Amino acid sequence: MSARKSAVPSPEGIARTNRQRLAAEEGVRAMADAERQAVDVRKNMARLRELRQAKEAADATLQASLPAPTVTKRKKKPPQ
Repeated sequence: MSARKSAVPSPEGIARTNRQRLAAEEGVRAMADAERQAVDVRKNMARLRELRQAKEAADATLQASLPAPTVTKRKKKPPQ
């Protein structure tokens, strides 16, 4: 066996290098896609939070504008 590598790459080596290159490119695309989805989720969460806070504020002003409920006493049941 020789200790030196040959100058001509083997077909298996070329195939392995191509697979590694394709896997690296796919990994970059997948990471970019995951980050884009995370940004979209954060935007949607912010939108929903604003809607919820606006609804809670509207409910609070409506509740404050209504008169306080009157407390009624319970009627005793007549003995049987």
